[in-house]
Amino acid sequence: MLRSNPNVQNQYEFVCIEDLVLPNHPLRKIQKHIDFSFILELVRPYYCEDNGRPSADPIMLFKMLLIGYLFGIRSERQLEIEVHSNVAYRWFLGLGLTDRVPDHSTLSYFRERLRQGDVLQKIFDEVVMLAIKHRLVAGRVLVTDSTHLKANANKRKFIKEQVTQSTKAYVNELDEAIQADREANGKKPLKPRKEVNEQKEIKVSTTDPESGYMVRDGKPEGFFYLDHRTVDHKYNIITDVHITPGNVHDSVPYIDRLEHIVKKFGFEKTLEAVVLDAGYFTSYICKKLQDKNLFAVIGKRSFTPTKGLIAKWRFKYDADKNVYICPQKHELTYSTTDREGYRQYKSDPKHCAECPMLKECTRSKNKTKVITRHVWQPSKEWVNANGRSRSGKYLYRLRYQTIERSFADAKELHGLRYCRFRGRKKVQQQALMTATCQNIKKIANILAKRAE
Repeated sequence: MLRSNPNVQNQYEFVCIEDLVLPNHPLRKIQKHIDFSFILELVRPYYCEDNGRPSADPIMLFKMLLIGYLFGIRSERQLEIEVHSNVAYRWFLGLGLTDRVPDHSTLSYFRERLRQGDVLQKIFDEVVMLAIKHRLVAGRVLVTDSTHLKANANKRKFIKEQVTQSTKAYVNELDEAIQADREANGKKPLKPRKEVNEQKEIKVSTTDPESGYMVRDGKPEGFFYLDHRTVDHKYNIITDVHITPGNVHDSVPYIDRLEHIVKKFGFEKTLEAVVLDAGYFTSYICKKLQDKNLFAVIGKRSFTPTKGLIAKWRFKYDADKNVYICPQKHELTYSTTDREGYRQYKSDPKHCAECPMLKECTRSKNKTKVITRHVWQPSKEWVNANGRSRSGKYLYRLRYQTIERSFADAKELHGLRYCRFRGRKKVQQQALMTATCQNIKKIANILAKRAE
């Protein structure tokens, strides 16, 4: 029999808010297994002790921010509305059914206060330390990658500026390697390098000048930030988050961030391997990882040879003689080591002039084939050998289960696809809060399963 219930719910009821929250609600797990009391000590220096009116509870305000990131509520105004009408949110914050919900302006002011003294970074670190305490972080294998976040800026509103690019950070190490290589091969040392400052024209957003204009194959074009993230392989706990403009190459901040993680969380004795995408496959990174005695697995880069010419891999390197052997079994001998760290190996033009494969080998007018080899090429070959090993193939497959999954959850469930704020520091805050939210959710779920 069809019927409806026209009664308006305006009667008074005597209820317990605890009974209104579902037993399996995600916030129940977080409330049970995560102790947020450490936040009070972190924010204490930014509050008056003996004067002023009583403040809103910092733990409650942080939990309110956490709810917004946990359930993908992007607006703080909307978050205030959601908390007002959601019983589970009120229960998690310690509010009764009739208690006043903190205003969105109070929440915004608290968020700004968290940015002072890197409080949010310290909260993130405390959560990671909690994961380490519960043995959810092994510190043996670290997986790193980056993803792009669309900046809060119109890609059509920009100005063009000339910027100065200084020499690379590792130039001193490279110069030492070049001089040692030239000396070992009987060459005169090069003159000291002059600092080269290259002028480059870039697009600068008039809306968010700290973002970077990104142009990459297979990626959207416009103003973006990059979220460089590192996760531990055991339970996919995020151990580091670092934001850069979208026009910064992935490999630039990697070594510094790796050393930062190892020192902060004490992975010096436990770290055994790192797993990286192909964007990190540079001579410098390979050399540094080999020096650190880490088992490095990095994705391969596919290089397309010049159409109509023989690929470089067909020329075999003989390390004992320090020569390259061409497909016709002739030797390309060492010539010099240039300023960029590349050894040059040249063929004998007499042999090349009579070679039946000359047109397929080189188009040079002097009929000389030149092959280059970086002074740190052995480190790249060592990384390639790691990737071909059984352990290397297994570790590289972990990327899809760890770092890729971490980015997918952050974008699909927690609103990290777009930047909510403008400016690198504020975007860093958003990325840290998202990563903290993911870690808290992961820790609570695992501890809840252990308790069953």
